[in-house]
Amino acid sequence: MSQPLDIIFAGTPEFAAQHLQALIDSKHRIIAVYCPPDKPAGRGKKLSACATKTLALKHNITVEQPENFKEQADQQVLLDYNADVMVVVAYGLLLPQTILDAPRLGCINVHGSLLPKWRGAAPIQRSLEAGDSETGVTIMQMDQGLDTGDMILKSSCEITVQDTSATLYEKLAELGPIALVETLEQMATGVYSREPQQNELSSYAKKLDKAQAELDWQQEAAVLQRKIRAYIPWPVAQFTYDENQSDKEHRIRVWQASIVESDSDLQPGKIISADKQGIVIATGKDALRLEVLQIPGKKALPAADILNARANWFVVGQLITGATFDLNKSK
Repeated sequence: MSQPLDIIFAGTPEFAAQHLQALIDSKHRIIAVYCPPDKPAGRGKKLSACATKTLALKHNITVEQPENFKEQADQQVLLDYNADVMVVVAYGLLLPQTILDAPRLGCINVHGSLLPKWRGAAPIQRSLEAGDSETGVTIMQMDQGLDTGDMILKSSCEITVQDTSATLYEKLAELGPIALVETLEQMATGVYSREPQQNELSSYAKKLDKAQAELDWQQEAAVLQRKIRAYIPWPVAQFTYDENQSDKEHRIRVWQASIVESDSDLQPGKIISADKQGIVIATGKDALRLEVLQIPGKKALPAADILNARANWFVVGQLITGATFDLNKSK
């Protein structure tokens, strides 16, 4: 039987905390948890601990919160733990080679894609947006590249037409801890495989930003629908309504939409129909039915409720989108 490993865990959000919980429940020993310094949160801007720190303190695990690992003193603290392995899940800090080499078995990372596809910051969203049929997690031996290390274990799942980034996140939060514990069991025996990545097959999942959230009706309905699903829960796909061709613009978020087969010759962006089933918009190919929307200052509502309050915004035959909205503009 393999011996328990002494593990340093590094992570920040709830996704990381779910992996930490799996390790706490395993036979292995968590000797320290690393997370970023507490940050101001809420209306009072009080310092708030991340999910990983909260869980660690609940289980009386030592927490370290260095700003980074540039200082030799911070590096030495980690070295002094003499860990067998360091597990990194959505930590958010770059690790210098000194840290990567510190544990006996190095550092491993749980990445939310089937590497080498979708290296980078937003693998879940980019996989959905691209129309992939599956995704998963990869347990990877870390090196100094961006998600370029050798792959130890993969676990995959289907992407359905109902999935959003939020639902895929939940799926991977179930797959990841299981794959992580299995990987550590293999590493504890000293016998485990490491498969180098084929760099020529890699793709980059760049970070999301609000400027990318604007819907372009010139695109095909299928592309727009995938984007809507990919941008939930943040930044949420959106378009702008220019009220009476004035300077007053409203950013309208789209939370749910479906593809409608259409041979309409209407200009992309024009409203084909608007009823309780939804607001159907002409696109570059087929049409898109907007089913759940959110107007400024309100919660997300079915299209029928939006039409009851703002029917004059969605008149059949008119262009649904006004001028390009300045995302930095005050609402």
